[in-house]
Amino acid sequence: MVIINDISQAVDALTSGKLCAIPTETVYGLAANALDESAVARVFIAKDRPQDHPLIVHVATKEDVNDWIVELPKWAHELTKAVWPGPLTIVGHRTGLASDLVTGNQDTVAVRVPSHPVAQDLLRELKAKGVKGLVAPSANRFGHVSPTSASHVFADLGEYLASNGDLILDGGNCSVGLESTIVLTTGPQPVILRPGALTSLDIEQITGLNVLQEASDVPRVSGALDSHYSPRAQVILIADASAIVPGSATGFLALAEVASPAGVTRLGSPATIDDFAHDLYGCLRAGDDLELAKIYVVPPVGQGLAQAINDRLNRAAF
Repeated sequence: MVIINDISQAVDALTSGKLCAIPTETVYGLAANALDESAVARVFIAKDRPQDHPLIVHVATKEDVNDWIVELPKWAHELTKAVWPGPLTIVGHRTGLASDLVTGNQDTVAVRVPSHPVAQDLLRELKAKGVKGLVAPSANRFGHVSPTSASHVFADLGEYLASNGDLILDGGNCSVGLESTIVLTTGPQPVILRPGALTSLDIEQITGLNVLQEASDVPRVSGALDSHYSPRAQVILIADASAIVPGSATGFLALAEVASPAGVTRLGSPATIDDFAHDLYGCLRAGDDLELAKIYVVPPVGQGLAQAINDRLNRAAF
């Protein structure tokens, strides 16, 4: 059986060099012992992921970050103390523990402390056995829609995992549904490298510093390619439903307040922007399950989480 519920089985698999998809509050990640080079290499193979695309290391506690990042500015300590465990990834100068394979041959490494209780228990048990962290990029084919349930992982990677004796640890549906916010912590101000559930306003309120949305010479990070998070269907972003050309293989996603036009398949009607983020990837995957050719989306308007949703949608539609 590829899908399991037993954390001890996942611990045994990961300590023996196997891969195991794990739940986090954001999306499911395809995990490997971050210090096992052969296991980390198989993460790239399983996902068909370019090897210069860096990975995020997941650790059990804030203190464990010291194993991976050399030094953090005071504001970064304040930020991680306030948010972790939670949907924040920080990027800092790497220690000797972080390999070129993990960092994409860069001098920085990305680290986070997930809040999902299953991930927390798993990371604590692994730490007790000497495992200092897990790499865990989204457990899907590279560039495809991220998985927010164990069944999503199985649909993308089940055949590969089963044939190699790897596992999927089922922790239910992810509560957030969008990848973590990635923040560069090498300078005097926070720089958002990938928007997520933790917004720039949140970061500014915690640190008292202005957040930069752009900077020069920033490192590569997960999920920042122009085309990403894409279903097989063509994603078309529209301002309102009047722009839709109806068809039998046409889907539609918008906030519940936006009425469905005739002749399309309604994939989701999230009531709030939080619901939109939570439901987004499931709706895009549902479009593929229905073999739709096009998915029209009316993106939410606003700052904060709406910006993160629009980031994912723009990449899905690229």
